[in-house]
Amino acid sequence: MLFFVLRRLGVMLLTALALTFIVFYMTNLPPNLEKLAKSEASVRMADDAVASWLEENGHGGPVLLRYAQWIGVAPGWVRLEDDGTTRGRCIASGMAPEDAPTYCGVLQGQWGYSTVFKQPVSEVLGRSVGATGWLMLWVMVVMVPTSLLLGVLSGMREGSRTDRVLSTFAIASTATPEYVSGVILIAMLASATAGISPLLADWGWISGKTLFQGTATSAMDDITFWNFALPVATIALYGIGYIARMTRASMTEVMTQQYIRTARLKGVSFKQVVMRHALRNALIAPFTVIMLQFPWLLNGVVISETLFNYKGFGWTLVQAAGNNDIDTLLGCSVVAVFVVLVTQLISDIGYVFLNPRIRLA
Repeated sequence: MLFFVLRRLGVMLLTALALTFIVFYMTNLPPNLEKLAKSEASVRMADDAVASWLEENGHGGPVLLRYAQWIGVAPGWVRLEDDGTTRGRCIASGMAPEDAPTYCGVLQGQWGYSTVFKQPVSEVLGRSVGATGWLMLWVMVVMVPTSLLLGVLSGMREGSRTDRVLSTFAIASTATPEYVSGVILIAMLASATAGISPLLADWGWISGKTLFQGTATSAMDDITFWNFALPVATIALYGIGYIARMTRASMTEVMTQQYIRTARLKGVSFKQVVMRHALRNALIAPFTVIMLQFPWLLNGVVISETLFNYKGFGWTLVQAAGNNDIDTLLGCSVVAVFVVLVTQLISDIGYVFLNPRIRLA
């Protein structure tokens, strides 16, 4: 197992370097750098002025060298100005050049400065990832037990009326995009002129005009059931159907195995057969799918966070991409790659423990 984990860690490191380099190369293409120069200096800059600004601010030179400086394995660039002052990647404002560190990249905790939020990228990502972390937590709390319950109930008795009803619900929820289900939930539960909110207000069952809040901005400071339920439900509905279908397929396959029939012939009750014999084996495939939901939730909440104006990771990614905030985009790529690789490692290790045949091999 130790050799397996070490080998996986080595592959993860190479994968992280390859993916982050691709993102770095794409975000540092000449059109993007030219747009950055004109947005930071002047939109009427000539081509030679743009090239001079890029060279003076560390965006010139070979892309591999700039990538190594961004990672923090190569010394940061240094420039001597005409007035005798020294500027550089590692020289902060008010810092003496001799006191500046030689390396200042991602490995040293220096993620750059956001041109949109006017803050260090580390602070921007800390806030946004923390907000999305709470959203991911409550989505998983709702989505995983619900989807597993629906999948197990559906797969226990294949072809029954319960199976058909639950399968129809799972297919419908998966086939409905988040921007559609989100709008429907807002119209039904968070509109003062449509849905059930006007009726509840007329009957005096709610104090305000709407049952739920149609925006989750207030949840950034104080999460409540009323301002967080709709974004959680919008994201969870999409994932519930997918996991439930995978669980149903796995449960259906397990229930037809010979050892299940043998247990039934020995007089073991149907409940014990399901709980003690079928359920663990049926959860092997859904476990992998559940672990894949973490990177999907981190990168796939863009629509929901934008729809409900929740300033999390997805919202930050949209703002950075729309405003050519290169440092923030690179920081988002590091977080996304890290989450994907770590969840894949946990998924592989968990799969080995769940499946004895793989562990023995």
